[in-house]
Amino acid sequence: MRFFNFHLMPYPALPKDYDGPAWVTCPNELFDPDVGHQVYNRYLDELIYSEELGFDGVCVNEHHQNAYGLMPSPNLMAAILARQTSRVKIAVVGNALPLYDPPTRVAEEFAMIDNISGGRLIAGFVVGGGPEYYSFSINPAHAREKFQEAHDIIIKAWTEPGPQEYIGKHYRLRFLNTWPRPVQKPHPEVWIPGVGSLETMEFVAKHRYAYMGIPYFHISVFDRQFRLFREACEKEGYTYDPKQAGWLVPTYVAETDEQAREQYEEHFWYFVKRLLPGISIQPPGYTTLRSMENIAKGAGTFAMSLNTWDEVEEGVYAVVGSPQTVYEKLEANISKLGTGNLLGLFQLGTLPADLTKRSMELFAQEVMPRLRERFPEGKPILEPSEAVAS
Repeated sequence: MRFFNFHLMPYPALPKDYDGPAWVTCPNELFDPDVGHQVYNRYLDELIYSEELGFDGVCVNEHHQNAYGLMPSPNLMAAILARQTSRVKIAVVGNALPLYDPPTRVAEEFAMIDNISGGRLIAGFVVGGGPEYYSFSINPAHAREKFQEAHDIIIKAWTEPGPQEYIGKHYRLRFLNTWPRPVQKPHPEVWIPGVGSLETMEFVAKHRYAYMGIPYFHISVFDRQFRLFREACEKEGYTYDPKQAGWLVPTYVAETDEQAREQYEEHFWYFVKRLLPGISIQPPGYTTLRSMENIAKGAGTFAMSLNTWDEVEEGVYAVVGSPQTVYEKLEANISKLGTGNLLGLFQLGTLPADLTKRSMELFAQEVMPRLRERFPEGKPILEPSEAVAS
């Protein structure tokens, strides 16, 4: 079992009278650079502190033109983390490959991070969220095939001698000869997140990469997604390794259940009601019909439909409580999902620095050791009944 601190780097200061989307068309005049200066440095401090607390890794990710996550270039953040840490894995989850032309830029920057860190990069590749295709005015109908072609270019750049020529449908490279090359051989570990696309699961299973479940849905949606991913691995002729699956979930720990809810709830609702609107934009052609049908099964459970804290608790949209409560909830759900990576979202919305830090400390000191003992390295995670059912 591996534990990661996943950070969105959200904007915590949207005006109270702004009720529009946080994506694509959210006016950039609402961004205050003084706030940006403060939170960028604070958020980096929280990620760096994760190493001291004993986390296995930290995660950053890419989004554009939004208040939800202030990382249009997660590689900049990863480069800082590579220099200011010495042990933790640094997961960029991930670069949106169709937004890079040519995608050799991703190969170069990821290789730089891997060299600076001494081989600690986890390379995340994503198709990119629906809103990004509006922000970049890119034809979404080509998203999947551009992603796959860009992926092939990057892997070639890392694993095959150059210079060589690459001629594809979307990219033509006379000299594919990337400098530098990554430390890790044959290449860094690859993670690909998803929200239910069958093509994504099949692609990940085929290449034996790791599939990361995106949060903000009812826990039953994750149960189905990871079952489908395990089935995709079986169709490729092998049984999945728990390290090939990761569950991303908002997490908050306080001394008691009552304190946890009192301290956390208002910040959760800022996130859900102010920062999520606009995230679910799906441009025509972005998703295939077969995947749209699968995604639609869980669409009605997306977090923006939440109205009460009881719904949050019932659907495990966040794991909140005392160390004992948080342990019990995580243990029960990890046993069912079979995920060997837990990606805790310890800061979200307007959650202040002191509460974020204290929650991380309680998790690291009182929850994480127990989960490591419960799910030891190299042992199956799925409960026997779940393993049979899959």
